[in-house]
Amino acid sequence: MFHDSIQGAQASATIYSISETAKLNNLRPYYYFKHLLAELPKLCDEKENIDSAKLTHLLPWAKELPAECRKPRR
Repeated sequence: MFHDSIQGAQASATIYSISETAKLNNLRPYYYFKHLLAELPKLCDEKENIDSAKLTHLLPWAKELPAECRKPRR
């Protein structure tokens, strides 16, 4: 209803899924997406492909994520 195409709906579903998974892992979605958008281009090869094996340090449960991505403890 709110999407003009199937691809648009699939893209939205992907973003919502990443956002909700970040929340479940006590991350702040804005800073997590900011980190992802800064780091993903660094992983591209000359054909702009990314090897999925190189993504483990970017997963929402990775210990290597910057502190700004994590919600402060109360």
